[in-house]
Amino acid sequence: MPEFAWPWLLALLPLPWLWQRLVLAARSRAAALRLPHREEIAALAGIAPGRAGLRGAPVWLWLVWALLCVALARPQALAEVDTPPRSGRDLMLAVDLSGSMSETDMRLAGRPVDRLTAVKAVLADFLDRRAGDRVGLVLFGQRAYAVTPLTFDLQTVRQQVLDSVVGLAGRETAIGDALALSVKRLREQADPERPNPNRVIILLTDGVNNAGVVPPEKAAELAAIEGIRVHTIGFGGEARSGAFGLPLGRSEPEIDEDALRAISAQTGGRFFRARDTDELAGIYAELDRLEAIAHQGRPQRPRRELYPWPLGAALALTLLALAAPRREAPA
Repeated sequence: MPEFAWPWLLALLPLPWLWQRLVLAARSRAAALRLPHREEIAALAGIAPGRAGLRGAPVWLWLVWALLCVALARPQALAEVDTPPRSGRDLMLAVDLSGSMSETDMRLAGRPVDRLTAVKAVLADFLDRRAGDRVGLVLFGQRAYAVTPLTFDLQTVRQQVLDSVVGLAGRETAIGDALALSVKRLREQADPERPNPNRVIILLTDGVNNAGVVPPEKAAELAAIEGIRVHTIGFGGEARSGAFGLPLGRSEPEIDEDALRAISAQTGGRFFRARDTDELAGIYAELDRLEAIAHQGRPQRPRRELYPWPLGAALALTLLALAAPRREAPA
């Protein structure tokens, strides 16, 4: 059986009858000028004698009023109770946008691309499989910024990843600041309905910590205190060598693997090394298996709005009545 969102609006149904009985009846008892030959005038107008006003309204007009009142009350159909799956996991992604992410040492669909483009492709696929998780996004370079709070709207997070550009947060790499900010957001945005959520940070970088104010080891300590697991990913190709074994391009260390391993070990997470797009995709597939903890969410009962049906019926009945041929008044 349908239910009404605003059932009190059904009280409008007898309004025309009340208007007729109270207001018009009071007016009819007042002194008024009576016209002679009232029956003849009514016949010329096509109205039966004594049937003018609401009392003489055709049946379709009353039916239209009733349908409009039903539509105003917003009838709704309740579907079966559905319990959607939820993982109970709060997942914060921290993605490096430093200048080195513009290195074109990756291949995607057979063509060379820069590191950030490869990361976007893999992360977009990863987010498509995160239904049930609350996901947030931190982008960092010389500074760290919380771009997206923890949310079930994964499409928004995905779009923010795709819109990111190298150097947006500076050209250097503040790993400690990014990790500390991720911990802070997970702590501040805790879901009161889940007092002990499964909280995870996935930090991806292709460099070493050379900016920021929080040392990575201190940020890892904060994560461990909060019970937050941190998985770190070192992403980037090996340094290229030229003639006589001399390195080409940048001379600074590519990735501080020891620091990333220490962060993961201190927080109960894992360190991964990805040298190409395929390895990066495999890492996120492995993270799917590591963090696959699902439980049922709160039962939900979807509501389907039914008001368009009585509203459409009222409109159709009105159009049919207006289109119907009128009866000729008797001569």
